Amino acid sequence: MISAKQPNRLQEMVLGLQHVLAMYSGGVLVPLLIGTALHFSAQQMAVLISADIFMTGIGTLLQLKTTRFTGIGLPVVLGSAIQSVTPLVNIGNTLGIGAMYGATIGAGIFVFLIAGLFAKLRAYFPPVVTGSLITIIGFALIPVGVQNIGGGDVKASTFGSLTNLWIALVTIVVIVALSIWAKGFTKAVAVLIGIIVGTIFAACLGVVSLTPVVEASWFQFPKPFLMGVPEFHISAIITMCVVAITSLIESTGVYFALADLTGKHLDEQDLARGYRSEGLAVILSGLFSTFPYSTFSQNVGVVRLSGVKSKRPVYYAACMLLLIGLLPKVGALATIIPSSVLGGAMLVLFGTIGIQGVTILHQVDFTKDRNLMIAALSIGAGIGVTVYPQIFQHLPNLIRLVIENAVVVTSILAVTLNIVLPKTKEEE
Repeated sequence: MISAKQPNRLQEMVLGLQHVLAMYSGGVLVPLLIGTALHFSAQQMAVLISADIFMTGIGTLLQLKTTRFTGIGLPVVLGSAIQSVTPLVNIGNTLGIGAMYGATIGAGIFVFLIAGLFAKLRAYFPPVVTGSLITIIGFALIPVGVQNIGGGDVKASTFGSLTNLWIALVTIVVIVALSIWAKGFTKAVAVLIGIIVGTIFAACLGVVSLTPVVEASWFQFPKPFLMGVPEFHISAIITMCVVAITSLIESTGVYFALADLTGKHLDEQDLARGYRSEGLAVILSGLFSTFPYSTFSQNVGVVRLSGVKSKRPVYYAACMLLLIGLLPKVGALATIIPSSVLGGAMLVLFGTIGIQGVTILHQVDFTKDRNLMIAALSIGAGIGVTVYPQIFQHLPNLIRLVIENAVVVTSILAVTLNIVLPKTKEEE
């Protein structure tokens, strides 16, 4: 950690780059998946990704800067919500591209309007609930990291090849070694150094290709309604409002995780401001033909590992996202990082988040059967849904959309059990 000595501006910029790389693959994954499913052209995809990264920077700035009505004021980074992929593809295929963006705008307005009401749920998030939720946010993402370690595409013939495993192993070893034995700023940017070393090692093995950088354009400014004028269909809007609620639940867990790390007490007003900023970011994503945003949990791991808890590095990260969004050729540099390198970094980051949840649970009195049942059932169900989401395949699509998300399942169970299980007089 470098908390004893404040990092200088150059160091803060490097820390910001670490935040960008931690979220970048997830940030571009959503537009890639949706664009591919809806048969967007290569040129449309390039423009779409640039616009998405640019608006991610805008959304992050909305969260960092606290105003009377907006901004959680924590070192958070926003990115495209992975849970929005399936519903948006369905809407795009059935009702058209315009309906997809109309539903996104409608969901953003919905989030902005219910922010104050949703924030009142704070009383239902004691340590046994937040600890269980943060544990699942970390551990439920581990399979994503492992999939990337194998190469990303499980159907590819090279998935799990020795080359991919060696690349991931080198990345992990560098991050772990620096996290344990390095000091000061080097320790703080262990993830970034691990990604760079892993990419160089992959390049030596002939895995890295510079083709995306060569083919990318130099400048592209985001334009509203680039992919079509929004159309508003009530069924599509309701669907995306349900998705938005799942994002709010996940963001709540991230807010509490960062508050625990930074020592900040969150009240209802803080949460409401954070939700409103997220709502505004979702509205902007619909206007600029990108996709709904939520708070990225992997950046919690960056804050924990680096030991730097201020917002300044994230301000630099937001500015870098804006720059990358304007300069597709610069953004393409990050796309040359092999999936196995990112997977190695993800394994460390997601595991760190999960352990933070366990640390919060350490504060809970598990001699009381009530607390034991809340944690056991909510975490167990969350892990189960992560491994076998098909358990809900015979339920209506709208319900499946919600409960196939491990974070949502854990949240619903933990909050519900915390309400219905009887408390002793001492606990009351």
